[in-house]
Amino acid sequence: MTDTAVTDTAVLRQRAPEQQREPDPPRRARHVPAGLLRTARPRQWIKNVLVVAAPAAAGELFSAHALGRLALVFVLFTACAAAVYLVNDARDAEADRAHPVKRHRPVAAGQVPVPLAYAVGGVLGVLAPVLAARLCPAPVAALLTAYLAMQLAYCVSLKHVLVVDLAVVTTGFLMRAMVGGLALGIPLSRWFLITTGFGALFMVAAKRYSEAVQMAGKQGATRALLTEYTTGYLRFVWQLAAGVAVLGYCLWAMEEGGVPHTSVLPWRQLSMVAFVLAVLRYAVFADRGTAGEPEDVVLRDRALALIGVVWLAMYGLAVANW
Repeated sequence: MTDTAVTDTAVLRQRAPEQQREPDPPRRARHVPAGLLRTARPRQWIKNVLVVAAPAAAGELFSAHALGRLALVFVLFTACAAAVYLVNDARDAEADRAHPVKRHRPVAAGQVPVPLAYAVGGVLGVLAPVLAARLCPAPVAALLTAYLAMQLAYCVSLKHVLVVDLAVVTTGFLMRAMVGGLALGIPLSRWFLITTGFGALFMVAAKRYSEAVQMAGKQGATRALLTEYTTGYLRFVWQLAAGVAVLGYCLWAMEEGGVPHTSVLPWRQLSMVAFVLAVLRYAVFADRGTAGEPEDVVLRDRALALIGVVWLAMYGLAVANW
């Protein structure tokens, strides 16, 4: 290597740290919108598809009015959830910086300033209920407001209270399933509420159980409240919830409700088989301690996804009375 090449290499090495020391403000500003989007948890938005649950169960899903109203409710619920995520990450920024995984969140990493996260979360949290009050029936606005209040209380204190944390997360799922019916004025049956509520509790408790199993011997590696739960208790909760959800669904399927049976096959009763198989298959992952996010579990396992498709087909045929 020539002396000139050695000199050039040395100069480049001296300049590199100066160039990498701190990104220029325009470049950092370009990353802020992407950071806000990541903080809003786009992967979690799939949960809001539950807004179609009640209309689908009532067979009132496929009309221009219903689809338009449900699309609006989906957007409003997503805005509310995003507001909660933004406020939560802004509030927990300091604690997240000491966490091996959460330190990579945009707010904790400094990509999104804490005041900006609070501001955007506040705007979304106010705008969504206001728009709901103007564009949707009053019960929808009331439910969205209650959801925001409950989730913000969860961020501040309720996530540190045993059992209450499970109830709050479960209620969030149940509210998603209820809001579609409220938006279209569809009565919500007792079986729908029982099956949806305990089905949600089953998945929430299974997730907590999986986290508790995976964090064994790794204190501080995940949510602190898990150290106060025992794996035996969490197993009891998800098993109890699974049993009640199955019972509620079977009672719905066996109840004719005075409607004459005109279907080619008893699809309501047959759908019990697929529903029970889905619960049993999901319980395999819960028992192994690998039941993380519900959407990840369903999409990762082909057998469970196939069972879900079969159940949806049977359920649809039952609603259509085909």
